[in-house]
Amino acid sequence: MIRIAMAALALVAGTAAGDAAANDAQPVIETGDVARFYEIYDAADGRPTAEVLQNDYLDPGSDGLHTLARLRRVDGESIAAAIARRPEIYSEARECVEVLPRVHDRLAAAMGKLGELYPEARFPPITVAIGRGKPVAVGGYASGVQVGLEALCATDFINPDIEDRFVGVAAHEFAHVQRTVDFSDQENVTVLAISLEEGLAEFVTELTTGAVAYAYMEDLVAGREKEIETAFLADADSTELSDWVYNSTPDKPGDLGYWVGYRITKAYYQQAEDKHQALRDIFGMTDPGAFLQRSGWRPGIALD
Repeated sequence: MIRIAMAALALVAGTAAGDAAANDAQPVIETGDVARFYEIYDAADGRPTAEVLQNDYLDPGSDGLHTLARLRRVDGESIAAAIARRPEIYSEARECVEVLPRVHDRLAAAMGKLGELYPEARFPPITVAIGRGKPVAVGGYASGVQVGLEALCATDFINPDIEDRFVGVAAHEFAHVQRTVDFSDQENVTVLAISLEEGLAEFVTELTTGAVAYAYMEDLVAGREKEIETAFLADADSTELSDWVYNSTPDKPGDLGYWVGYRITKAYYQQAEDKHQALRDIFGMTDPGAFLQRSGWRPGIALD
């Protein structure tokens, strides 16, 4: 299995680099960190020490891995602890490597679509690495895109199809990369602001891939759309976020703010005559309240 996985890694890295030279919208998927991790992991029979992980995996890692480590407090000790706590996600994650060549091809199409709709789009490399079991992925204007292979592979509830899951989550993070202002970096962020931050990424994912990343949302809200959105509107100015975002677990999927933010963003885009300007407004949004007012959204509104 490891030989098959390493071949897939080499194929993605080589194809991505070659395509990128011909078309800036082609995604470059950097996977060297994954290959190095599993060499260390196998040499230690699945139980590498914190010191080895730090010295042989993290320290010589890619810029993307170093960014992931800095943003999400990943170090040798935290990875070793995660392996001890959830060994199965590290042994199973290498199987997900095999979908990466197909993920690359589908992302190339999605990024091409984004480039057509929004010529100002940026396409930094995607770093696929191994972390401490979370986060699934990180994306931002300054940081680019990092995917935690073991975390994304283990998060079946997002989408049971691993290939669709990779494509959707990566496209979601590429939407965050286009944002010059990130509400999630602000203090005392409101429910409305953070929901628009995540919801716009879901809308752009649907626009470029044909489906949202968090596929469970439609079933989760079915029949309760107006009720959920009315409750959201009442909490829109609150800085208590826990009822609306970053509250999903495998046993209890949530993050309904993502869905409402997606609906507000979609309403804004659909009513706009100039779609390119609408995307400029979406990616350049600085005033959540004003954006909401201009969107034409209301609880329970029907959207195409």
